[in-house]
Amino acid sequence: MAESNKSVGVIAKPGIPNATELLENLLAWFAERQVTVRYDEQSAIYLGRSDGMARADLPEGTEFVIVLGGDGTLLSAARAIGGRDIPLLAVNLGHLGFLSSISLDELYPSLELAMRHEYRIGPRRMLHCEVFRGEESIAEFEALNDIVLTKASIARMIDLDCFVDRHFVASFKADGLIIATPTGSTAYSLSAGGPIIFPTVQALAITPICPHTLTNRPVIVNDASVITIQAKSEDEGIFLTVDGQVGQPLKRGDRVVCRSSENYIKLIRPPQMLFFDVLRAKLKWGER
Repeated sequence: MAESNKSVGVIAKPGIPNATELLENLLAWFAERQVTVRYDEQSAIYLGRSDGMARADLPEGTEFVIVLGGDGTLLSAARAIGGRDIPLLAVNLGHLGFLSSISLDELYPSLELAMRHEYRIGPRRMLHCEVFRGEESIAEFEALNDIVLTKASIARMIDLDCFVDRHFVASFKADGLIIATPTGSTAYSLSAGGPIIFPTVQALAITPICPHTLTNRPVIVNDASVITIQAKSEDEGIFLTVDGQVGQPLKRGDRVVCRSSENYIKLIRPPQMLFFDVLRAKLKWGER
């Protein structure tokens, strides 16, 4: 049924049990349907091959990209997509998985639907972050979950000034500060006491981590806002982390400017599972 010029991508995390068998079966399934499979370097290791591709190059020209792992693998894949209009089919092989909600048992039925383009898409807007040192832009990042500024030293609080649309919000003395998208509201921000934001709500959450002033609480702002955080601690006393995976140390006076990105990630969602179903399953909320 599939045309020979169709292709899909596969991204896998390290340490998957029975990964070789899983990938070999997956490649055989697509071969029967005359679909080319492009896979990343980690998948190539599992398969004992040397033709794996860099994740940033893999999505080009694919119908969709299959992500085998957990939410961490999906975050990496989201940055690799780089704003391209390519859906991600995330298969949960981890433990929590707010984003990768397709189970291994649902893999092939979901693939059948995906090959016929019979799927429900959950668009997730990304967050753009730019770091300024003086007037010079020294780094730019895209995040799906969050931008986090945390202490780089043991048992030291950090000092941060926060502005929203150039209006001063507060000076934070805390273990850190999280700028989270609705997608990231169920990640680190939730652990730090931040609110759960429904995925289609156009908002960003500013969540302090263990603030010294106990009345410093999470704040939700419109996603059209520009959030600026200025580092006041000593050089390299603060570390900027993007989606918990990449980042860099900051110097005193550096400004981190966060705004909603022009890029969206398109997640293929199970037709029978909605957002509150995921919350009940993952957070062990009571059933009726």
